[in-house]
Amino acid sequence: MTKENNLYELVKDAVILLLSISFVLFVQWIKLIRNPKSTPITTDTFIGLGMLWLFSLLGIVISMLMKKVPWKIIQGFPILGWVSIVSLIFCLLSPYCVRVINAVDFLSLTTSVLAFAGISVTHRLKELTKISWKILIVAIFVFFGMYFMDTLISQIALNLS
Repeated sequence: MTKENNLYELVKDAVILLLSISFVLFVQWIKLIRNPKSTPITTDTFIGLGMLWLFSLLGIVISMLMKKVPWKIIQGFPILGWVSIVSLIFCLLSPYCVRVINAVDFLSLTTSVLAFAGISVTHRLKELTKISWKILIVAIFVFFGMYFMDTLISQIALNLS
């Protein structure tokens, strides 16, 4: 990949992350309308979302840089792993990071993560069918079951709160 392609990919990823953060904020706002006692949207919420965006972007940059390392195990390390490591380091070094990220509602984040997981899996359904046709049937039941149970647990939790 050329330097221009890397920069284009990084800008594209930054915009996608910004849209994701906006989606998390939107979900938190809707939840607040539905239940005024839930996590309020404060300045810390915006800073926390900004930090999550930054941690994700740093993880993507580290992943891009590690593709140039000669070791296959580091080249193949997933972006989610790099994002987790960056987040862990920053949160261990600064209690401020933990405080502002705590201002972001957990359920708002999980809704976005589940949506992302669903989208990423649907892009790989063709690859899954090459493994065996049976895995597709199992995957459909697992995805439906997980979605249904996540929805049920979330609804119960919302009703109890």
